[in-house]
Amino acid sequence: MTEVRIALLDMNNNHVNQGFKNIREISEAFKQESKEEISIQTFDVRYKNEIPAIDDFDIFISSGGPGNPHREGHEWEEQFAGFLDAVYNHNLQNENKKYLFLICHSFQLASIHWKLGNICKRKSYSFGVMPVHKTEEGENEFLFKNLPDPFYAVDSRAYQFIEPDAERFEELGMQIVAIEKFRPHINLERAVMAVRFSDEIFGTQFHPEANPSGMIENLKDEKNKEAMIENFGMEKYLETIDRMNDEDKIVLTQAQILPRFLRSAKKNILKKNEVLV
Repeated sequence: MTEVRIALLDMNNNHVNQGFKNIREISEAFKQESKEEISIQTFDVRYKNEIPAIDDFDIFISSGGPGNPHREGHEWEEQFAGFLDAVYNHNLQNENKKYLFLICHSFQLASIHWKLGNICKRKSYSFGVMPVHKTEEGENEFLFKNLPDPFYAVDSRAYQFIEPDAERFEELGMQIVAIEKFRPHINLERAVMAVRFSDEIFGTQFHPEANPSGMIENLKDEKNKEAMIENFGMEKYLETIDRMNDEDKIVLTQAQILPRFLRSAKKNILKKNEVLV
């Protein structure tokens, strides 16, 4: 029986993080529901300079994390850039594909690495449950298939991806599939919220792994609470807390995007292995 090997890349730099716990839980649930052998291994990228060898794994999920996504001279940055290229180039040259999901900080790193646009600091820290709008291409994105437009997701970031380079996207065959909520009264460009980097590589600026209990835990952090009130006001903050468990918001997003990515990747890996055998 073929084993499907998953590598989880922890980008939190030794900070306690609810998101990575959620990623592990989703991966473990996927393992439990699978008839096939599934192995899961964790790599501490930023704190311990651990990077998975791409030949040893089939699926990679790279988490969010704190700090500046631009190069600061750390050893792990060069290793992670090499990892991104290795997965991308492997898929160009091989029949047996590798699947990669990039979240928040990892998404920003990849967008900078592939020179896709302007990744810059926001005027203020963003935290909360945000509406995310599908683009025209996003309407056909299978990971969003069962989500409404807009759908709701947890946003937690000090940086943003704006001013995408259309020529560069076209050159690499990449697509913007989701953008930030349109706010006509605020004269700011809408941030890119999700990119289909290739058939096998996908990334989100938001946190598809987030669940209500994790969100409540994060709101115990005064910085997150203040950011949410600053962005939306006290009334909206209280309403968000009240609607945290709504089945059509972050509960739905968590149940759809990452589990769908994992199931699809597994199906394609097993199908390809059958052909190769």
